[in-house]
Amino acid sequence: MTGQTTTEGQATTSEATATEEATETTSGEETDGTETTEGSASGEFGVTITQGQPPSTLDPQNHRETPTDNVVLHIYEGVLARDREGKIIQKLATDYERVEDGRVRFPIREGVTFHNGDDLTPEDVAYSVNRIVQEDVGLTPSPQADQLAGVTGAEVVDGERAVDVMSTGFNPIVFASFATYCDVMDKSWVEERSQSEIAQTTNGTGPFQLESYEQDVRVVLSRHEGYWREPADVSRLTFNAAEESSTRVNQLLEGETDVAVNVPPQDAQRVRSSDSAGLSAVPSTRVIYNGMRYDVEPFSSPQFRRAMNYAVDLPGIIENVLSGFADPTGQPTLEGFFGYNGDLEPYPQDQDQAESLVEESGFAGAEITLHTPVGRYLKDVEIAQAVVSQIDSLSNVSCSINQREFSTLAGELTDGDITTSPEFYLIGWGNATFDASQTIIPLLTSDGALTSYSNDELDSLIEQAQSTSDSDERDSLLQEANALINEQAPWIFLNRQYSVYGVNDRVEWSARRDERINAYAMGETS
Repeated sequence: MTGQTTTEGQATTSEATATEEATETTSGEETDGTETTEGSASGEFGVTITQGQPPSTLDPQNHRETPTDNVVLHIYEGVLARDREGKIIQKLATDYERVEDGRVRFPIREGVTFHNGDDLTPEDVAYSVNRIVQEDVGLTPSPQADQLAGVTGAEVVDGERAVDVMSTGFNPIVFASFATYCDVMDKSWVEERSQSEIAQTTNGTGPFQLESYEQDVRVVLSRHEGYWREPADVSRLTFNAAEESSTRVNQLLEGETDVAVNVPPQDAQRVRSSDSAGLSAVPSTRVIYNGMRYDVEPFSSPQFRRAMNYAVDLPGIIENVLSGFADPTGQPTLEGFFGYNGDLEPYPQDQDQAESLVEESGFAGAEITLHTPVGRYLKDVEIAQAVVSQIDSLSNVSCSINQREFSTLAGELTDGDITTSPEFYLIGWGNATFDASQTIIPLLTSDGALTSYSNDELDSLIEQAQSTSDSDERDSLLQEANALINEQAPWIFLNRQYSVYGVNDRVEWSARRDERINAYAMGETS
């Protein structure tokens, strides 16, 4: 990979759609394109991955962050998964079918054991679903409950090695949801432990098992030789974190890490020209935006919110801050996703219009503060600084910045209480289902777990979209929802993030659109 950049094009609608039509015609073959070379797993091949943030927990069902997911996905598995092209494949389930409206069935794979030797059972799978969606079973509430939107519970099928999952109504994205979310846990193991123990110890079915965990420092995993598939090529996998992108790049070039996330544009050429590393870059499934709480002034005014969009020079940010490693957005749904509205354009910068709308809103003279994480997203602070500067240049608004630890900011946004969230913040949202609803529901509906907005018309459109079995009707409803969001401007619409990784030349691996770093797919270059 020396001096090379690998890129992958954006997902097409035919590849990415998460509708019933797409998911039920997928072959569901067992391979995810990451099979190891026969006999290659016998040697020692250690890999270190440096993210911008450490995992917040080792409980796979008690978080909402990609850095945590990238760790636990190596330990735990779901009933379904996606290959690197985004197609749904089988994992701990050997098949999947819709039995009737509101009920789908997953036959459970035989011969799979947890790392402690317990056999995988249908009871474990049903319990894992219920631990997320039923507060009296497990977490109270699980921060992942809305990722399984519409799912009400699961039960073991009498006389069969299978689990039925129940939903309210048709639930058109149920298979897409289970291909992305709901890691399976050992029921008896969980029930015997406190929540704090589950957050620091693990017991999954995946290709790696926990070797050591230093909270907020590093996680070390070792290859699970008893994995139900071929053992991984990687024998030892270490995750650490560095908020500063320059630190991550320096560690990569000095051979201290093998994969560095979010390589900033100004360092891309330095990595390309290195004799030991290269870049792997791909448009991701993550949208970066500025949330504005609808329940507080001045953001309660749609005129003021639109003014904030007109104040920002989005093409300039993409060119000058991100060096082109981004795409502009004007809606929460990314191009290539089911429900994307191709008629909507990003807001152009027009500061005269912005100032006029501020006056119209009645909030001239407003003083606002943008909260931003440090080191979580590609050039997050620099994007925030540009936004703040451009808003502050308006004659009738003052804007400042507050740089925050990501874990603290994320905690305020995910606690289910909108009143604890900052009034104005930069955040990113990754949606690996490739379906518009799984961005809009959690972030913009009245009951969304991370919502900053409430609108009865939007809630109604989403409710209709989630209850219809007609794919075309659903697509139209989601496009209408995106148009309403664009017009009401609950966000400053920013950019589609590119995932830009620095990769040591000794590691054979390519980036995925869904931001998952799958070490089972890694091999050692010859």
